[in-house]
Amino acid sequence: MTFNPVDAWAPSNPKEEPNQACEVSRAKRIAQVAVAVIYCLCSAGVVFGYAAIKPVLVKEGVYSNYCQPQHVASRGQTCYEQEIRLNFMFAAAAVATNVCALPVGTVLDRYGPRLSSIVGSISLAIGAVLLAYAAQLPFDGYLSGYLFLALGGPFVFIPSFQLSNTFQNHSGLILALLTGAFDSSSAIFLFYRLIYTASNGTFDLQKFFLAYLVVPVFVFIAQIFLMPSKSYKTVGELTTYAEASSHGEEQAEWCNGDDERGNHAPENQRSSRESEDSEITSLLGHKGAGKQQRQEERKKAISGVWGALHGRSALQQIRTPWFVLVTLFTIFQMTRINYFVATVRTQYDYLLDDGNLAKNINHVFDVALPVGGVLSVPFIGLVLDNVSTPAVLALLVVIATTIGILGVLPYIWAAYANIAFFVIYRPLYYTALSDYAAKVFGFQTFGKVYGLMICLAGVLNFLQSALDAATHKIFGGDPVPVNVIMLAIVLVVGSALVGYVWQKSQFLARTELEHEAEVAAETSMPSTYGSR
Repeated sequence: MTFNPVDAWAPSNPKEEPNQACEVSRAKRIAQVAVAVIYCLCSAGVVFGYAAIKPVLVKEGVYSNYCQPQHVASRGQTCYEQEIRLNFMFAAAAVATNVCALPVGTVLDRYGPRLSSIVGSISLAIGAVLLAYAAQLPFDGYLSGYLFLALGGPFVFIPSFQLSNTFQNHSGLILALLTGAFDSSSAIFLFYRLIYTASNGTFDLQKFFLAYLVVPVFVFIAQIFLMPSKSYKTVGELTTYAEASSHGEEQAEWCNGDDERGNHAPENQRSSRESEDSEITSLLGHKGAGKQQRQEERKKAISGVWGALHGRSALQQIRTPWFVLVTLFTIFQMTRINYFVATVRTQYDYLLDDGNLAKNINHVFDVALPVGGVLSVPFIGLVLDNVSTPAVLALLVVIATTIGILGVLPYIWAAYANIAFFVIYRPLYYTALSDYAAKVFGFQTFGKVYGLMICLAGVLNFLQSALDAATHKIFGGDPVPVNVIMLAIVLVVGSALVGYVWQKSQFLARTELEHEAEVAAETSMPSTYGSR
C-alpha cells in the first residue's frame, strides 16, 4: 500500500453550476471587496504583530512564574525561561498560519468561501476568549489562544482571494488590497500597545481581547448576509463549464488532460467554438459578458501564462515544474523574510555595533511593516494588472537580491534602505504568489495547490531556528554568512523559476498564434467552397 496524501485531489464536478460575478450588482460586489478588506485588516495576520504586543505580555507578567525570584526584580524585564516561552508563542503561531493553509484550501475547494470564513470567525473568537481568560485557566491559555488566532487568520484571508474575480480587469489591485490588509493587520497589536501605555495599563489583556470579539462577530455576520457562498469564477472557467455542458463528459475529460493550455478544443471540435461563446454569453446572463471576456483576454495576453494549467487536477499540477520551482522559491524566500522579522534587532546590533541604533531601527521597522503594506497597494495592483508574470517574477528576484546585499552592509543608510525595500517587497511577494497561482493553476484547484505551497513553506520554516542557531553558535553572532548563503540560494532558485516561466510563456504565445491562424484558415473555407 502506498501513501498518497493528494489521491482524492480531483477537480470539481464540471456539471456544478459556476458562480458568476456579473449576476451580482456592482454595488454589492464593491461592498463585498470593501468588507473583506476591513475584516482581513483586523484578523488575517494579526499574530505577526507579536513584536508590538510582546512588551504588554511582559508587563502583564505572562510566564513570569517560570522565573526565579531573583530574576523578577522589575516589571517589564524577562528571564531566560520566560523569554523562551514568549518567543515560542510566536514561532508556533507563525508555523501554524502557514501549515493550516492546506486544510483551509481543502475546505475552500469542497465547501466554498462562506463556510471557510465562518470556521475562521469561530477560531478567532475561541482565541480571543482563551487569551482574555488565560490567567485563570488550568492550562496554557496564552499559547492555545494565540494558536487559535493564527489558525483563524488563513481561514478568513485565503477565501477572500476569489473576490479578485468580482472585477476581473482590476484583479491585481483587489489582490493587492487584500494582501495589504494582511500585512497591515499586524498594526492591531501596535495600536493596542499604544492604548495600553496611554491608559497606564488599565486597558489590560482581558479587556482588549474581549473587545476584539467584535471582529469575529463582524466576519460571521458578513458571511451570512453579504459574502458569496461559492467562489466567483473567471470567464475562462465559465468557458470550461459551457464546453463540458455542450460536449458532455468526453470534452470535460479532455479539458482535464495534459494539454498545457487546457482551453482549446481538439481539431474536430473547433467548429463549435462560436456556438460555445454564445453559450457563455447566455450563461453569464449579462449584457456586459462580451466586455468581461475581452477584459480577461487582455489580462491573458499581458500575463503570458494565464491558463497554463487550468483544467488539470491538483495532483497533475503539483507534478509540474510550474509548482515545484515556485514552491522552492517560496520556501527559501519565506524563511528569509521570517528570519529577518525575528532577528532584525540582533542583526543590526552586531552589524552596527550599537545597541541604541539597533533599537531605533527596530522601532522604525515595527511601524514601517504595516504602513508599507498600505502604501504599496497601488504599486502592486498596477504591476500585477499591467506587467507579464515572468517580468513580475524577475522583479521579485531583483528586489530580493537588493535586500540581501543591503542586509550585509554595516551602514546606517543601508539599514534604513533595507527596511524600506523589505516592507514594500513583502506584500508584493505574497500578492505575486497568489496571483501566479490563480493565473497558472486556476481557482478550480487554487485552495489545494496554493495551500500546499504555503503549507510546505510553513513546515520548512523551522529552518529559521537552524539559521538562528548557526548564527550564534557557528558564526559568533555574525548574521552575514547566513544572509549570504540564503541570498545565493534564493538567487539560483529564483533565476531558474524566471527562466522556466519565461520559456513557457513564449511557447504558449506561439501556440496561441498557431491556433488563431488555423481558426482563420478554417473560417475562410466555406466561402472558398461557395465560389466553386
